[in-house]
Amino acid sequence: MTLQMDVPTADEYPTRKADEPALLHRKDPTVWGSADNGPFSEHDLTGYRERGYTQVESIISGQEVQAFHEELQRLGSDPELRKDERVVVEPTSNEVRSVFEAHNISKRFSDLVNDPRLVERARQILGSDVYVHQSRINYKPGFGGGSFYWHSDFETWHAEDGMPRMRACSFSIALTENYSHNGALMIMPGSHKSFVSCVGETPDDHYKASLKSQEIGTPDQKSLEYLADQHGIDVLTGPAGGAIIFDCNCMHGSGGNITPFPRSNLFVVFNSVENAPTEPFAANNPRPEFLGSTDTTPVGR
Repeated sequence: MTLQMDVPTADEYPTRKADEPALLHRKDPTVWGSADNGPFSEHDLTGYRERGYTQVESIISGQEVQAFHEELQRLGSDPELRKDERVVVEPTSNEVRSVFEAHNISKRFSDLVNDPRLVERARQILGSDVYVHQSRINYKPGFGGGSFYWHSDFETWHAEDGMPRMRACSFSIALTENYSHNGALMIMPGSHKSFVSCVGETPDDHYKASLKSQEIGTPDQKSLEYLADQHGIDVLTGPAGGAIIFDCNCMHGSGGNITPFPRSNLFVVFNSVENAPTEPFAANNPRPEFLGSTDTTPVGR
C-alpha cells in the first residue's frame, strides 16, 4: 500500500515575511503557449513577453459596448445589490467603485467571460484551459473616481488567495473612452520580470480595507523608483470596446479621475487550471470566493 501525503507547495515568491522589501527574479514564463494555438501572432506574443501587456482594438463591437454600458448602469443603481459585500463604494463620495463577481451576477457578463474572443487569447498566453479567478466592473466615475496605487496583482493573489505561480492574466475591457486624463491604466513595461516582495503582516479580513485603499502588500518607494527608472511608464489609452491584456505581475496603477468623463471597464482575471490556489502564502485565511475563486471549472467549454 502506498502512503499518500499532502506536500506543501513551495513558496517561490515570498512576501510579507521579512523586515525589508526585496526585488526577486521571476521564475515563471510570461507566455506559456505559442502562435500556433490562438489568435495572437508571434509578433504579438513577443511584445507581450517583453512588455508584459498587449492591447487589442475593438475586441467587442460598439453595439455590445452600449449593451454592457446599460448593464453597468443597472447594476450600479440596484439598491438591493448595493447592500451586497461584492459592491465596493468610493471612500469619500460613496459612489460605486467596483462590483465584484460580475460574471455570477449578470448573464450578459457571464456570456462575455465565456466568449472565444477572450478565452482563446487567455488559453494561448497561459498554455492551458482557464477559469475565472476574479471578475469585476470598475466604474471610476467623473468628478470623484478614486486612484489605484501601484501594485502587482500577483502579490495579493499569492499572499492572500494562495495562487502558486505567475500563470494568470487580466483583461481590462473599456466600456468608455480611456483618455490620458481620466484615470487611465498605467503600466511599467517589463516590470513583470521582477517580483517586489513587500513588508507587513496581513491582518485578518484585510480585504475589507484593501478594496477601498490598500496599504499592506503595496510596493516600497525605492523598488518603484528602480522599476520606473529601468522600464519607464506607459499610459494606456484607447476607445471603448478595446482591451488591455496584461500579466499578473505587471506593476500598474491609475490616478484619480477629476474630469467629467467616467472611465469604466470590465476586468476579468483568467488563471490556468494547472495553477489552482492552495492555502494562502501570507495570510491566515483565504479571501472570500468573490475575490479569489476556488472553482476551477474551465470557461469556454
